[in-house]
Amino acid sequence: MSTRDAALHAWLAGLAPEFGFEPETLEAASADASFRRYFRVRSEKSSFIVMDAPPEHENNPQYVRVAKLMEKAGLNVPKILAADLEQGFLLITDLGRETYLDVLNEENAFRLMDAATTALVKWQAASAPGILPPYDEAVLRREIELFPEWYVKRHCGVEWDEKHRAWWEMSVKAILRSNLNEQQVFVHRDFMPRNLMVSDPMPGVIDFQDALYGPVSYDIASLMRDAFISWNESFVLDVSIRYWEKARRAGVPVPADFGVFYRDIEFMGLQRHLKVLGIFARIRYRDGKPKYLEDAPSFINYVRQTAGRYAELSPLRRLIDELAGVEEKTGYTF
Repeated sequence: MSTRDAALHAWLAGLAPEFGFEPETLEAASADASFRRYFRVRSEKSSFIVMDAPPEHENNPQYVRVAKLMEKAGLNVPKILAADLEQGFLLITDLGRETYLDVLNEENAFRLMDAATTALVKWQAASAPGILPPYDEAVLRREIELFPEWYVKRHCGVEWDEKHRAWWEMSVKAILRSNLNEQQVFVHRDFMPRNLMVSDPMPGVIDFQDALYGPVSYDIASLMRDAFISWNESFVLDVSIRYWEKARRAGVPVPADFGVFYRDIEFMGLQRHLKVLGIFARIRYRDGKPKYLEDAPSFINYVRQTAGRYAELSPLRRLIDELAGVEEKTGYTF
C-alpha cells in the first residue's frame, strides 16, 4: 500500500463511526483525466463517495466553493460531508452509478435534456461578476493553443510552416472574437452527459471544480456539441431553442436573435473541441493515459464539419484536412 493510500485509509477509519460506513468496503468508483480518484464506501443503508484529490495538483478549496455556489443556485450536487483539504481527501454524498451517457436513448433524450437545461439555466441565472475567476482571452487562447502544441506537433508529428501558422492564427482570431463578444455568466466548463448523473432530482451535477465566469454559450455548447454522442441536427436545434427560451425567461443574457446565439454555440464548440484534442494528446504523452485519445476522431470530425460552414473558418478546414492526410499515412484514421 502506498503512503497516500495508507493516509486515505487512516482518514476514513476516523470518520467511519460518525457516518456508519465500513472502511473495508472501499472500492474504486471512477477515475478521470486529472489526478483525482474516486472511491465508494458502503454502510448498511447507503453509500458515500470518497474523493482523493492531491492538493499539489488539484484546487480543492475551489471545488468546495463551487459546490456551495451550485447548491445555493438550486442544483443537485454532491454534499460535502467531511473534508481534509490539506491532505486532499473529501467525503461526499453519492449521486448514483449511472451517468446520462450510460442511459441516453431516443425514448428518454428529450426528458433528460429538458432536466439538464433547466438545471443549467438555474446555474446561469445565479451568476454574478467577481465571484469566479474570469474565462478571459488569456485563458481561452491558452486552451486553444494546446491543439497545435500537443495534438499537431506531438501526436501527429507535424511542424507547421509560416503559411500554416498564419492559417491557424486567422482561425483562432475568428473563434476568440466570437467567444469574447458574448455576455458572461457562471460556466461549469464540462457540462456534458458524462458529468450529469441519473439522480433525484435530475440531474446530479459533478466535475464542476474548474468553473469560471465566461461566455454564456459555453455550457450549452458542451451539452449539445458533445463529441461523445452523435445527435441529429434537428434534435440539437430543438433542445438549443428550448434552452434559449428558458434562458430568456430567466433573464440569462443570451442574444435576442436565436440565429446569432446558435452561431455563438458553434464557435464556442470549436474552441472547446480544439482544446480537448490538445488535452487528450497531453494526457496520452505526458500522463500515460492513452484511452482518451481514442475519441479524437469524433472531435476532429466535428471541427471539420463546423469549420466548413463558415467562410472565415476556411483556413481551419484546410488545416484539419491536411492533418487528416498526415494521420492516414501514419496509421491514425478518422
